[in-house]
This record gives sequence, C-alpha cells and structure tokens, in this order.
Amino acid sequence: MADTNKLKLIVFKSALELGEKVDYHLKSFYGTQNSFILPIKETWFNDGHGKVELLDTVRGKDVYMLQDIGNYSLQYKMHGFYNHTSPNDLNQQLKDAIGACKCHPNSLSIIMPLLYAGRQHRRNGREALSCAANLRELDADPYIKRFITFDAHDEGVQQALAYTEFDNFFATNTILEDFISNTDISELENVIFVAPDGGAAGRRDFYLNSFNSKYVVKDAGSFYKKRDYNTIVDGKNPIIEHSYSGNPDISGKTAIVVDDMIASGGSMFDVINELKNRGVEHIYVMCTFALFTEGIDKFNKYYEEGKFDGIYTTNLSYIPEEYKKEEWLHAVDSSKQVAQVIRNLHNDESISPLLRDKSYIGKVLTKKFGEQ
Repeated sequence: MADTNKLKLIVFKSALELGEKVDYHLKSFYGTQNSFILPIKETWFNDGHGKVELLDTVRGKDVYMLQDIGNYSLQYKMHGFYNHTSPNDLNQQLKDAIGACKCHPNSLSIIMPLLYAGRQHRRNGREALSCAANLRELDADPYIKRFITFDAHDEGVQQALAYTEFDNFFATNTILEDFISNTDISELENVIFVAPDGGAAGRRDFYLNSFNSKYVVKDAGSFYKKRDYNTIVDGKNPIIEHSYSGNPDISGKTAIVVDDMIASGGSMFDVINELKNRGVEHIYVMCTFALFTEGIDKFNKYYEEGKFDGIYTTNLSYIPEEYKKEEWLHAVDSSKQVAQVIRNLHNDESISPLLRDKSYIGKVLTKKFGEQ
C-alpha cells in the first residue's frame, strides 16, 4: 500500500463540504484518524485580487486539489461592494494555489468535477475555445500530473492536453442506486431512457446499458432541437421545436431523462411537456450537475402540477441548502466515489472499474426485485 503520509488534499472553500466527506472516506479506507486535508488560507483583497497561501509543506507529497468552480455562494468585498465568486474567480484561485506549490510536490493532481468553460468546447463564430485554452495552460505546467473531472460536456476537450492525464468519471451508478432505492418496483418494470437532445444520446445509452436486469423492460428515445440560428436570446439560439425519435408508443412508461446538467431548465420543461403529451406516466430527470441558473420556482410549479416525479443529481457542485429541502430534488452524495478515485490513483491501482462499470446496477436491481 502507498505511503499515506505522502497523500494530501488541498480543499478550497468552494468545495469544503464535499472535500470533508472525501477526507472522511479516505480516513476510513486507510484506517487512520489523521486528516489528509492540508490547511490553506484564501484571501481576497479589496481591489479584487486573490491569494492562496499554503499553511503546511507539500514537499515530496502527492497533492490533490479539489475546486468547485460552480460555487457562487462565496462572497468577497471589492471597492466597497460584495461580489459573488464566479467560475473565472475560482479558476484563477486554483492557478494561484498551483503557483503556491511551486515545484515542491512529488505529484500534483487537479480535481474539478464541474469542468471550467465545459460548454465552450467548440467554436461557432468569432469566439474562443475557452475550455481547451484553460486545459492547455495547465498542461504547460510540468508538475501537474493529471486532471480529473466528472461528466465533461464534451470529452473530446482532452485533446488539448499533450502531457497531462485526463480522466472523466461518471456518477451514473451512484445516481441510479439512489433512484432505485427510492422508487417503487411498479415504476421500474417498464422504463424508457430519453436523451433531451442529440448531444445527450451517449449519456442516455450509458444509463440504458447500466440498467440491465431480467426484471426490467427498457426502451430508448431522443428529442432533437430545431433552433432559430438567426436569433440570439440570453446568449443562445432559441429552440423552435422538439422532434421525437423512437418508439411512438410510450404511454404508461416511466421516463428517465438523462443529461450532463440542468442550467435554466427551459429545454427540460419542453421535454417534460412533450413526454406528458405522449402519455408517459412517471418522469424522472437525472443529471450530474443541477445549476438552476434561474432558480427553482418553475420546477416547484411543474412538480405540484404532477408533470415530473423527481430530479436526481449529485453534490459534485454547489446547490443552495434551501433547494435541497425540496421533496423532488435528490442530491446524491458522490464523495465516496471521489475518494475511491484518489485512493486507487495514489496506490497505483487500476481506475477502469471506476470509469465505466456497467454491471453494478444490474445487481442492485436484482436485489430490489428479489426483496418484493
């Protein structure tokens, strides 16, 4: 077993709740009461600049930095008024911490579950490839060994990295296990996995293939977005129409709509309405990141009207505490999976079972149906 004294976590305030849970699991894995978290001091100056100071040595250590660039709850004072931290602020803070380590660690790994600029993965006009540019900047640092993220919007962005390892994990098993444990068997017997657009078809198939059991009848469908490319509203081309491809007879089924994230939810509401119009009985949405960029009032309204049954997401990025209290929202704890990734990498063990294990959920379903 690898030397645990060499393993250190740098956990930013943005990811503190998740990081403390990861630390708990690592202590359990290694049978120790000693925390792996290395203390740091995060400072924001009145002119808007920030600084990260390490409060202990990283010399000779294998360091894992955990940063949630989606945590907008943190505030800093600038020129007399308060700003909420943005992905730009927190991404720069990460780079400051990397600089604070200098060349002292044995290895340096970045864990950024919500990938910075992940949706700016291709150029549609006179605009930057921001995600690739950021990854290339990190790749230029010879002391960064690997970059770890979850459910990257486009996994192809890893091509920007020439020297740094890139690992893209999925929370599929964690989400589905929680969903199965909270759902009646009658809703699990006849399901259809739905992609809300063409870009989500791969994720849908990953969930579909994981949901493998002789007790379950399953199907797949996809929606395709027709957009008005002559108009821009809130930085996006508005959707004119959702067209559906798949078995037209989906009445009475349980629909599981799969995507990487929910932002405002506008497109998801259209999909929910279309599924209800086709007679689907139960609708669940599953996504790795629930951003709720325009709040949850409309989600509450749709739930109260019986248009959907629940949303399953993760705690890999910030969700306001008041949102978590809603009956329909299930924020599944993925900290153990993050800790398993760190443990396997630190011990030089294979991470393949953690990347794409499609066998586990079949066992969970067999147990669920066997208990009836």
